[in-house]
Amino acid sequence: MGNYLNPGSTLFRYSLRSEIYVDKSGLIEKTNKLINTEQRYICVSRPRRFGKSMAANMLAAYYSREENTEELFDDLKISKEVDYKEYLKQYDVIKINIQEFLSMSMSVEEMLNMLQTRLLRELKRKYPEYVDSEHLVFAMQDIYAETKYQFVILIDEWDCMFREYKEDIESQKKYLDFLRMWLKDKEYVALAYMTGILPIKKYGSHSALNMFTEYSMLNPRDMAEYFGFTGEEVKSLCSRYDRNFQEAQAWYDGYELVTLEGNNKKTYAMYSPKSVVDAMLSGIYDNYWNQTETYEALKIYISMNVDGLKDAVVRMLAGDRIEINTGTFSNDMTSFQGRDDILTLLVHLGYLSYHWPDRIVTIPNKEVSQEYVNAISTMNWSEVIRSVDDSRKLLKALWEMDADTVAEGIDRAHNEISILQYNNENSLSCTINLAFYFAREYYTIVRELPSRKGFADICFIPRKLHADKPAAVIELKWDKTASGAIAQIKEKQYVKALKDYHGNLLLAGINYDKDTKKHSCVIEKYEIM
Repeated sequence: MGNYLNPGSTLFRYSLRSEIYVDKSGLIEKTNKLINTEQRYICVSRPRRFGKSMAANMLAAYYSREENTEELFDDLKISKEVDYKEYLKQYDVIKINIQEFLSMSMSVEEMLNMLQTRLLRELKRKYPEYVDSEHLVFAMQDIYAETKYQFVILIDEWDCMFREYKEDIESQKKYLDFLRMWLKDKEYVALAYMTGILPIKKYGSHSALNMFTEYSMLNPRDMAEYFGFTGEEVKSLCSRYDRNFQEAQAWYDGYELVTLEGNNKKTYAMYSPKSVVDAMLSGIYDNYWNQTETYEALKIYISMNVDGLKDAVVRMLAGDRIEINTGTFSNDMTSFQGRDDILTLLVHLGYLSYHWPDRIVTIPNKEVSQEYVNAISTMNWSEVIRSVDDSRKLLKALWEMDADTVAEGIDRAHNEISILQYNNENSLSCTINLAFYFAREYYTIVRELPSRKGFADICFIPRKLHADKPAAVIELKWDKTASGAIAQIKEKQYVKALKDYHGNLLLAGINYDKDTKKHSCVIEKYEIM
């Protein structure tokens, strides 16, 4: 075995020996079906911490002909598939991490020379009688011609060139040309599998690697469930470690990946694996995102504020959903045509969740939302941070049924943040959600919760760990009366939407008067028996 040619199963064994291992071997069934087909070129793009490297280690352990790894897979899901042993240990595996070579070189030419030199050295060691070329492609062609042995080629961090050489277009093209020359239409390639954060870079009207099928955060196809933890997997972990599933949802859920199975649409709620594992093992729900990323990466992009980007971020921070066109994104970190390109990049980086087919984006969860707050706190968005900070006092005022203080707090949020100007109840809802930002600490917040006779505008439903907090039904009115909002809650029986909640309930009616440009509030206590 070598460092890059048939590197062995050690890294996958580490995963199997870990206290928490979630079986993703179903991915192998998918890749087996693509071997030696036109679709054998796969590019999986996901944010950091979504299990991409672990999957590559698993594929290396499964396909490599130089080690008997059957005992690693016999108890995993893949062992139940009919073609399990047909592809097991059948290929020479080349597994490389581009970041390793990039970090040790000063230019793309040096990196590519180093990569080829290292691979050729290991190929010559294994096949000395067949390798006499100093060119990687010719060496692999010769090996295949003489032995008919094919290669499974696994490339991790394939896109780091575009993250570290952001402005160097010529270097990027040289790198893409090398990959195309090495991989495209080569008989020795049984499977080429790349992983990274970004989809494949587009130049003009085409891609240099147009033979690859992409499985991205925008379109995961049939591989959605193999990167990240599904809701069922997290629920199982919460049961095993006696953790609260509602808290896990609030902190780490929110990535909605949609696939089509036949004519049926299937939606996966995906969780960030590392954060879930840290929470399960420590028992503490917290922001683990910043252990591998800093808010500085997010700050760079949202500070650009092109085409009303700031307004979109503030609206999403308030829980709003933003329409987006992903089609103009060039799959890099510099070529932005407008706001939508930056938002699309944030989807690929994991800072936004993309909801298809509605084609809207949202901030996925409490953990990522905290990263936005961290980034904004170091920028000149002081009015937004002030509203977030004031939201603690506003929530306390709601609990204390201090209607005047609630109205005054919403006035401040509305007056200070320029985008929170409105003329209807929907935009009023955005103001209320931002003004009550801190409520997410304790509540699941539902906009337009359906009841038998309509939709309650906003509901605060306490999560299980915070069952001592009162639930709240908030009805919004524009240029009417707050007392009329309370009357509507009762008349349309919105409280019945909370039939599974038993305890104290607050009814809050909030109205905005267009003449005085002031909010009014009425709060009543209601008990669900």
